[in-house]
Amino acid sequence: MPFEKVERDEALVSSESKRSPARPPNTYERLFQPCLGEFVGTTFFVFIGCVSVIENVESAGRLQPALAHGLALAVMAACMAEISGSHFNPSFTLAICLCGGMEMVMVVPYLVSQLLGGLLGAALAKGMTSRENYAKAHGAAFALLQSDSEIGGAVLGEITMTCLFTVVLLLGAVNAKTRSPLVPFMVGCALLVNILAGGDISGACLNPARAFGPAVLSNYWTYHWVYWVGPIAGGLIAAALVRLLLGDRKLRLILK
Repeated sequence: MPFEKVERDEALVSSESKRSPARPPNTYERLFQPCLGEFVGTTFFVFIGCVSVIENVESAGRLQPALAHGLALAVMAACMAEISGSHFNPSFTLAICLCGGMEMVMVVPYLVSQLLGGLLGAALAKGMTSRENYAKAHGAAFALLQSDSEIGGAVLGEITMTCLFTVVLLLGAVNAKTRSPLVPFMVGCALLVNILAGGDISGACLNPARAFGPAVLSNYWTYHWVYWVGPIAGGLIAAALVRLLLGDRKLRLILK
């Protein structure tokens, strides 16, 4: 009967309306789980990146590490996006904080988690690769720079490439007007093309956590500062671009 159908529909609507609202995140989900997500994500990203460099096939050139880094970042970013935001990079964390994408109280825990993840990832890479290849590649530490004459181009490259890398992240994940569900793929592609373009100039690190772990495990510190100064400066410039010029009206600080 039609009346019976109406009653059933009303009962259905009534039961749906009585469903309890979504439970707010507890302390573990709000504070500890995001840090764990950053630790795990950075661990696997650095692990894959280091192994791809240590066991790089000479005939593949930059393509092998570029694909490995880019795809590893895209996969881990997609998996961890709803847990931690998928930073895996101190430069990203600073830029996202400056753009209002995270609470300031979480910045230091995120940075510590990323650096520890970088150490574990580098240790796992050392444990599974051959001693000969590991020594030859300096444990996938950035050993490309050998003279002071190369420093200027390397620093400029790290700044510029990290700026591009970070702008993609900020516009794809933080800026409401341009936010996209494809941001893990976009960020992975940005890393891939940067390594293909600038890998022979600076190594295209773009991430202090990626540089730190292998440097500690292989005790290789030659020009290591380049891979902190360049990426952090590039991330700060990207944050300034989005905050001042490229962001939507809510995010921009000027020209509203």
